[in-house]
Amino acid sequence: MRTADWDIKKLAILRALRDRGTVTATAQALLMTPSAVSQQLTNLSKQLGVPLLEAHGRRVRLTDAAHLVLHHAEAVFAQLERADAELAAYLQGESGQVRVGAFSTAVPALVVPAVRALRTAHPGITVRVFEAEAAEAYELLSAGDVDLALSLAAHAPTARDPKFTRVPLMADPLDVALPEGHPLAGRARPRLAELAGEQWIFGGSGPWSEITVAACEAAGFFPEQAHSAAGWTAILAMVEAGMGVALVPRMAAASREGVVMRELGDDRPVRHVVAAVRRGAEEAPAVSRVLDALREAAGER
Repeated sequence: MRTADWDIKKLAILRALRDRGTVTATAQALLMTPSAVSQQLTNLSKQLGVPLLEAHGRRVRLTDAAHLVLHHAEAVFAQLERADAELAAYLQGESGQVRVGAFSTAVPALVVPAVRALRTAHPGITVRVFEAEAAEAYELLSAGDVDLALSLAAHAPTARDPKFTRVPLMADPLDVALPEGHPLAGRARPRLAELAGEQWIFGGSGPWSEITVAACEAAGFFPEQAHSAAGWTAILAMVEAGMGVALVPRMAAASREGVVMRELGDDRPVRHVVAAVRRGAEEAPAVSRVLDALREAAGER
């Protein structure tokens, strides 16, 4: 086997199969046919002289040799990202476009302040924003559709994932939204456990449902879901009407007449906001500038 046998395009297909799980899903993600994916991987196996796939029921799975190949290939992909970053620095200097995928509450709280700061400090850098759910932001990043993803640590790949570099941004406390006249509305720092008997308002599924349930379970109870809503406008309107209570991230909270926001006591939950880029891409000047601006915006909250 020679170094020339390490075909980058075929290695990228193998990595996509590992990440997507099936040949069909890989083909869809790469805009290829399943037969083309299989043929490329068969050719790569012949080039490297090792079996890369083995039958597993009606599907295929990667062999130990394939995982070994990808372990080394990740360093190659990261180095190629660094090469792209250096070329961008050479060609563009302080100019460039950075595509940011961010979950809804992060857009006004972090991305918009960062863009405003960049317009003054680095006017040649353009930021394009794509709103996406926390988990979807990483799919966009992995597919190359965005350059930087803002997500929640609980819904992000681990720091050991070789494809990404994660950057912690902030810990966002969760406050409780209560209707005016609620017995705890006059308390400075009620405990979450004191709300065990309340009717709760949160999403039927997805990250916010999981965060609410996990926070309440950590406080010793399972929340009774009275109403399901995904948008903060709808949730706070129902709280105002006395239909229940809700946990609201501080970065998403907006003043609303008839709703009392209270910081929770010792059992106050938090969610951790992180940024991520494809490993190696953090060295691109424009991406680095955007990361710095996001850190600054998070530090000011």
